[in-house]
Amino acid sequence: MRRARPGAPPRGTAERALTSVEAGADFDEGQDTETAGARVEERPVVASKLWHITLSVSGAEAPLKEVRRGLEQLAHDHPFLLTSRYAKDHAEIRYWEEARDLHDAAAVALRLWGEHRQSAKLPPWEIVGLEVIDRETYHQRIAEGYGPPPAAPVGVHPY
Repeated sequence: MRRARPGAPPRGTAERALTSVEAGADFDEGQDTETAGARVEERPVVASKLWHITLSVSGAEAPLKEVRRGLEQLAHDHPFLLTSRYAKDHAEIRYWEEARDLHDAAAVALRLWGEHRQSAKLPPWEIVGLEVIDRETYHQRIAEGYGPPPAAPVGVHPY
């Protein structure tokens, strides 16, 4: 049996924004000393760092004009996008992502294509490759002559 106001939408159907709230400065005051002493020390705040992302997508052929337009819209929607290369059936997107660690950077990268598929009218391709490296590794590879050349010219280009 559902209890609600007449005319109210069922729970979970309305969009809700979730926020987090920090504990107050006096949060520990109500705790006894044994429990407080046994608690694990607070984790230090981890600063975010830059990660170089290379996302490869592939799928059924699509008109080149539509692929280019979609990637240009994605670049507009995602301002850190450096460069995109594309063909009728695949594309590679390179950009910098700011994240706490590799796991967070990879999670954001894996959502990028799907979250922007409708708004940028991207082809219904699947992610087929992902590389996430830290800034130091990226610059080391470039200095040693390995890896892709620096992302210049910036923009959307055919293969």
